[in-house]
Amino acid sequence: MATLPAPHRPALNVRPFFENKSRAFWTLQAVGWTGYLLLRGASSLTNLSLEAIIPVLVEAITGYCVTLLLSTFYGYFRGLPRVPGLILTIVAFAGATLFWAFLDAFTWSLIQNGQPGVTLPRLLAAFYVTFTALFGWSALYFGINFYLIVEDQIDQMQHLENQASSAQLAMLRYQLNPHFLFNTLNSISTLVLLKQTERANAMLSRLSSFLRYTLANEPTAHVTVAQEVETLKLYLEIEKMRFEERLRPKFEIDQAAERARLPSLLLQPLVENAIKYAVSTQEEGAEICVRVRLAGDRVQIGVSDTGPGLQDGRPMPSLSTGVGLPNIRERLVQAYGPDHRFETRTAPAGGFSVEIEIPFQLDDLSREAA
Repeated sequence: MATLPAPHRPALNVRPFFENKSRAFWTLQAVGWTGYLLLRGASSLTNLSLEAIIPVLVEAITGYCVTLLLSTFYGYFRGLPRVPGLILTIVAFAGATLFWAFLDAFTWSLIQNGQPGVTLPRLLAAFYVTFTALFGWSALYFGINFYLIVEDQIDQMQHLENQASSAQLAMLRYQLNPHFLFNTLNSISTLVLLKQTERANAMLSRLSSFLRYTLANEPTAHVTVAQEVETLKLYLEIEKMRFEERLRPKFEIDQAAERARLPSLLLQPLVENAIKYAVSTQEEGAEICVRVRLAGDRVQIGVSDTGPGLQDGRPMPSLSTGVGLPNIRERLVQAYGPDHRFETRTAPAGGFSVEIEIPFQLDDLSREAA
């Protein structure tokens, strides 16, 4: 018996604010320096004179312009080799800090003292303020850029994983057809040799309808349970012409589950397995039952037969191409990840069954809810 773990759904990465990086940068610049101006000006609320307001305004404008230059330098240095880029980034940060501190100290001295000049205490005080502001701005700048780089890499990895999954699903789906096609064409050839032209034409017509369906659907497409059942019935009509009364199909389909989606041609190889190991190995044939029912938000699917089941020393059923049950299990993993259940059972009295549980999904959830 094979069982897969409990449901888990991957989260999607969404960052609409940073989709337009240029707009995001200018928005953050405007909001950030406006907030800086308000915080620095809060200490001047008790003194609304020009001597108190103008230096704060000049300081914020200077910081805004200095960070614009820094963003240009940082963007250029990020394209350089790591060590030179890091050294130049530190030099640019130190130079910008000293330059802004000097302008800030000069402005305060000119406005408050009425004459140009820069004193060491004033320069040190300005340096503390500018260093703190530019360090915070730089940390935010590199933090946001690192976040965007990581998100871009995640998006690229997800895109590549989706492409790989689609390619693998297509490969798995295409593995299912050759064995059935070979058997059917061999049966048609036998009917032609026996001059049973009407039966040969009927089988050929049904085969063409079945192939038209398989070629019309993408290998990675999902279809409704109703469509999958109709395809199974078409397939069984072809096999019925080979085995006649030895093949006894039975369908128990819950009407509420008919619109549920599942991978295209997921059940056909399970029925083919049952025909190979239950119907063809017994003179009296076997009954093959396909059951689909809805249990809450889960779809439970079962394919069982009344054949001999798994006997001691007998290997797990698989198609002659060697893909059988492992193929179905892999398709479920590719389609649902761990959010499914796949089990095989053999009854003590005989018979083999496969049980599948997948999430209940609709093609148009909004329309179903309405």
